[in-house]
Amino acid sequence: MTPPPAQRWCPALAPALMLRHDAVRGTDLLVLPERVVVLEGHGGVVVSLCDGTRTVPGIVGELSERFPGAPVAATVPAFLDSLRQEGWLT
Repeated sequence: MTPPPAQRWCPALAPALMLRHDAVRGTDLLVLPERVVVLEGHGGVVVSLCDGTRTVPGIVGELSERFPGAPVAATVPAFLDSLRQEGWLT
């Protein structure tokens, strides 16, 4: 199956995953059925926008507003694609 073009793809967490904040560690986690993935930096903020309603350009635009000057357009699409390749985003 060919992945959808980034312009139309509205990423969402795979059904078996949950995004949680670990207050003790001060970081966000992806909770999978048999493991936990620690999201570094603003990874949790990016994943929290993956609700199935926003396209990748929409996510990039929102993050660009929140974090002016950050290399969002250069890093976020690749980050989302890597999560999709892991099977964590649909």
